[in-house]
Amino acid sequence: MHRVTLPFTTRVEAAALVTLLLAGATFAAQAQSATDVPPVTPTAETPAELPTMVVTATRTEEDPFTLPYSVSAVTPAEFERKMPRTTPEALRELPSIMLQKTAHGQGSPYLRGFTGFRTLMLVDGIRLNNSTFRDGPNQYWNTVDALSLDRLEVVRGPGSVLYGSDAIGGTVNALSKGRRGYESGFDANGSAFYRYSSAEQSHMGRPEFSGQYDHKVGFHVGASLKDFGDLRGGEEVGKQPETGYSEWDLDAKVEYFVAPNSRLVYGHQTVRLNDAWRTHSTIYGVLWSGTTRGSDRERFFDQARDLDYLQYHAEKLEGFADELHVSVSRHYQGESEDRIRSNRNREVQDVDVETLGLSLQLQSPSKVGRWIYGAEYYHDWVNSAYRGYNAAGDLTTVRVQGPVADDAGYDLVGAYVENHLPIVADTLALILGGRYTYAAADAKQVQDPYTGLPMSLADSWDTLVGNARLSYQPGDPKHWTLYAGVAQGFRAPNLSDLTRFDIARSGEQEIPAFGLEPESFLSPEVGVKMEYGRLAAEAAYFYTFQDDLIVRVPTGQTTANGDLIVNKENSGEGYVHGVELAASARLHRDWTLWANFTWMRGELDTPIVAGGEEVTEPVSRLMPTTVNSGLRWHEVKGRLWAEFATTFAEKQDRLASNDVRDTQRIPVGGTPGYGVFNLRAGWNFCRHATLTAALENLTDEDYRIHGSGANEPGRNFVLTAEMRF
Repeated sequence: MHRVTLPFTTRVEAAALVTLLLAGATFAAQAQSATDVPPVTPTAETPAELPTMVVTATRTEEDPFTLPYSVSAVTPAEFERKMPRTTPEALRELPSIMLQKTAHGQGSPYLRGFTGFRTLMLVDGIRLNNSTFRDGPNQYWNTVDALSLDRLEVVRGPGSVLYGSDAIGGTVNALSKGRRGYESGFDANGSAFYRYSSAEQSHMGRPEFSGQYDHKVGFHVGASLKDFGDLRGGEEVGKQPETGYSEWDLDAKVEYFVAPNSRLVYGHQTVRLNDAWRTHSTIYGVLWSGTTRGSDRERFFDQARDLDYLQYHAEKLEGFADELHVSVSRHYQGESEDRIRSNRNREVQDVDVETLGLSLQLQSPSKVGRWIYGAEYYHDWVNSAYRGYNAAGDLTTVRVQGPVADDAGYDLVGAYVENHLPIVADTLALILGGRYTYAAADAKQVQDPYTGLPMSLADSWDTLVGNARLSYQPGDPKHWTLYAGVAQGFRAPNLSDLTRFDIARSGEQEIPAFGLEPESFLSPEVGVKMEYGRLAAEAAYFYTFQDDLIVRVPTGQTTANGDLIVNKENSGEGYVHGVELAASARLHRDWTLWANFTWMRGELDTPIVAGGEEVTEPVSRLMPTTVNSGLRWHEVKGRLWAEFATTFAEKQDRLASNDVRDTQRIPVGGTPGYGVFNLRAGWNFCRHATLTAALENLTDEDYRIHGSGANEPGRNFVLTAEMRF
């Protein structure tokens, strides 16, 4: 069938124009009086609107409209509307976030151009990141069960003052479900949830049970079972073999109120993710738009994660501090890779990381502002193993280490202070903060990349960083917030940087590196937020300088398998800058129009080969210009809603040299642009039951997110049902 369509660039430009016109309309609305536009308080029901309250930006509950940060929240209403398959997918349609997927069982969001160990994920305020996280996209965010979450809070830009190493592109806090509502006596309730997706013939189910007793004790427990079949792409690609996997999860939370304003919280999470293939490197990889496939016969990962924590939260205290938060946690993350090469030789690699976490945070009011301060300590115990087998199944190789050093430890210690100072009451405010961090690595079993003999490595670093942010709210009532700020970010070298002996990108083998120094970043930012009657909008411009970036550089050598050997060094200097726009308009009592727009560019000076001259290249895997928009109808009684949503992404042909080499994931000439159209609807047909359905990718277009190893679903029917009792 012959289709007549506008050139894709034209479609992106048109969508961008709609976004800009909508934003302009919101700004023009300031000329209207309150009698002309009845006041409507914006909610967090659309990505363009600001969430009600957030904690992550400043470590204390704040109205995001007043904050000098670019923030978003994925609320329970958003989870219901998006019906995400995974936690990373819950972040789709937010500004400056590109959801790369090396495989269907993985997901690595890019925040303002950064991913992997340059973005930080917290789970109930506890670091998910550990010292073995890899450069570039990794799968660890997928080990947080989306069905166990109450909300996600996103803070864009460097957050190293409050959260330490890794918080460069942004910080995401995954806040788990707990008991809602306390009353006298005993009360209990529960729910059962089911999700079906036709593109992968997947089934997800979850029962939950919650109870409380007499305002003193509350509990919440849930379990998730998930089975994903092979994913079907668009009309050209069709079924993508070996993309399915399975998962089961368990979570529990118990709260005990020591006093009305203080409570103890125990939380537990278990995740097991099985047989998630990295299909792109195997003979089953998809050939699409000029991509290639790998030669491995099999390559899949099993993931495990266990978290236990005990936290104490106290508010409205008397004395020098009016808030106190203490946390003790034990976090286990394990992964096992099973790989069969083209010659039928088998490689099995395992990494197990146990992390002890301790944190203390206080708040103190004073005559010179409100002080937020505290300290954190994380220690990793790392074991890593490698075993090689021949085609007959005989053990032939036991390496000194697995993907990272064996018998290794890593310490991360930090102390921070931030002052929130009102300069002019309710109008002008200043935030000043600083952090000291000490990091140390002690790796006892590292394989010398040239002799193969065991060696050890130990190193340490310390860093001071600061931030300053100013917010201004003119007039009364407050319809506008203007803000500006500058924040330093840093990332200390971790065990993955120093000791990785493993596959890097397609056809690359990384070897251990020595003498690395911390990466440093500086990010100025300006922005504006507006709320006026039926209208809400925000805009931000950021510029992130990168210095001493740790980058992979080819050595000019190859392995016996023909893989290019790469090593890491502090040789990257460059920048990423971009524009974020978001707006929503309540067109009518029942209708809301929303849109957001992201534009990003960046360059990096780095050598193409070790010891060679530096060249200037585009930043690798940078998010293309993207527009998300939607029109939602919501019945005034709240029982029915429907939405038409679109995503347009420009072709990304600004490629670094390692992007050009990565032909299993990035087509020759760049990743094609795309336009996707979705229909969603929900029905709360009684107090105890909700149905939600979606038709995604209505045109059955073949497309993939830039840098991904598989195409996104083709035309897809998604159905969720929830029963509450």
